[in-house]
Amino acid sequence: MTVETRTTVVPGTVVPLWPNGAPGSEARASEAEITEGPGGHRDWKWVRNVHNPSLTLFPAPAETATGLAVIVAPGGGHQILAIEHEGYHVCDFLNSVGISAFLLKYRLAREEGSPYKLEEHTLADAQRAIRTVRHNAALWGVDPNRVVMIGFSAGAGVTILAGGIYDGGDAGSSDPIERESSRLDAQALIYGGGRQVDSVTFTAETPPAFLCGADDDRLVSENFPLLYTRLKQGGVPVELHVYASGGHGFGIKPNPKPVPSATTWHLRFVDWLKDRGLLG
Repeated sequence: MTVETRTTVVPGTVVPLWPNGAPGSEARASEAEITEGPGGHRDWKWVRNVHNPSLTLFPAPAETATGLAVIVAPGGGHQILAIEHEGYHVCDFLNSVGISAFLLKYRLAREEGSPYKLEEHTLADAQRAIRTVRHNAALWGVDPNRVVMIGFSAGAGVTILAGGIYDGGDAGSSDPIERESSRLDAQALIYGGGRQVDSVTFTAETPPAFLCGADDDRLVSENFPLLYTRLKQGGVPVELHVYASGGHGFGIKPNPKPVPSATTWHLRFVDWLKDRGLLG
């Protein structure tokens, strides 16, 4: 199914997940997000102090739109959001292949002084993002039956939690967004997610998974073998790519490392989407 992107969707539009404030953030809702960098050991910008989780809309061009929606969850150790190479640049690439992207800014459970918990507030942000995309599918020009999430590092941890913990929506809710299903149609875990393996029960109903990372990244070499095994044991369709080198955090950068993990992984992701029948 191909759905044309509506011209009313302005790229860069920020949509609060909870227009009246996120549950659990009441005491800090008035605080503004902070964007910093580049600086220190980071050659990219990052975002912190997220108390009003949101989606930033990046609709695919109308002439190439496939109707596929991908929610992008940047990493940052739950202390920051790596908003460029695991956010904006990823959304730009997805747009280039006809995919509408939705950049998720979620609450950070390990930021200094944070009142949030990963499996409570951050998971709620991811579930709400899925419901929000599905609820606005017609307006935003996407197929409600093709909603995927891709997460990087800590964002992959958020993704795997959302992929394994979901519901069909509350039909009796006064909030129409809460009536929508929070189940993903597929999930992509980029150099992360393995640490949450014991937090999720994998079954044949768990969304298909794409795993990608580099062997010289401890988060991958130490955690992906068990994650892959658990997914297979649960009956989850899974594809695994482990490159020999590339380290952690390669994402999509303007000047990537000259290794396949940093320069071609996203093409493998597109191949997988096609194989799953999700991309046109």
